[in-house]
Amino acid sequence: MAEITKKRQGQLVRGVFQILLDNPDGLQAKDVLAKLEELVPPTGFEASTYPNRPGVRRYGKIVRFSTIPVVKAGWLVKNKGYWSLTDEGRAVYERFVDPEAFYREARRLYREWKADQSPDEPEEIEDDTTQAAATLEEAEEAAWLEIETYLGSMSPYDFQDLVAGLLRGMGYHVDYVSPPGPDKGIDIIANVDPLGVEGPRIKAQVKRKTTGKVAVDGVRGFMALLGDSDVGLFVCAGGFTRDAEEEARRQEKRRIMLLDLKGLFDLWIEHYDQIPEAQRRLLPLRPVYYLALGE
Repeated sequence: MAEITKKRQGQLVRGVFQILLDNPDGLQAKDVLAKLEELVPPTGFEASTYPNRPGVRRYGKIVRFSTIPVVKAGWLVKNKGYWSLTDEGRAVYERFVDPEAFYREARRLYREWKADQSPDEPEEIEDDTTQAAATLEEAEEAAWLEIETYLGSMSPYDFQDLVAGLLRGMGYHVDYVSPPGPDKGIDIIANVDPLGVEGPRIKAQVKRKTTGKVAVDGVRGFMALLGDSDVGLFVCAGGFTRDAEEEARRQEKRRIMLLDLKGLFDLWIEHYDQIPEAQRRLLPLRPVYYLALGE
């Protein structure tokens, strides 16, 4: 077992933070690791492979494992293969300039998260647990990439039906799904009861495009289609700009929810068993369970 010092872990993780500071919207993990290898080159040991897994380099695994404390500390967010910094993460990067002090602060908060007050911490972390934790993370990223690609290649009308199926799975009564052709901006209309006499009506606009985020003008145009008693649901696989998200949050009279591909998928998972079979076949899933060591 080789020794990876806290100072070295701090250097690696601060390198990750430096890269993400230049990319405030986040980056895919594979891109972060590629950039990090240029910024903080691997040592000879880190560039070597595992004896029990020839061809698998240690560097990426060690970086992934070393980021666990900063995730639990609330400084770094990992969401379906994308890494991004929180405001607290940006602030702590400036506050703790020394790599070792930076990483020990993360470890302190990590121990609080685990409610583990043991003063005796092993300095050696590069072992089978390192591999297991990193492998789980890589598997999750690979699974999401496949799902993201699949959804991105889906026809716009199948994607629209998928959203309608999700609403049905959430207990809403879908009264209207736009047929092929001009939709005048509203793709789905749903109600909280079968007759549509109770509660607000949901009007949804659905965009399957994965390139380019919807800007604030797009959100304002959608809001203009909502009545005072309507709730707006804007689904866009490519996501929304920060200005668009802020515009939606500021609304008081017209309630609107913005949903990107990750948010849509999370709701799909949560309500999967209640989604009608016909729509469930549009995105069929099977859970796979891993032993989550190192978390």
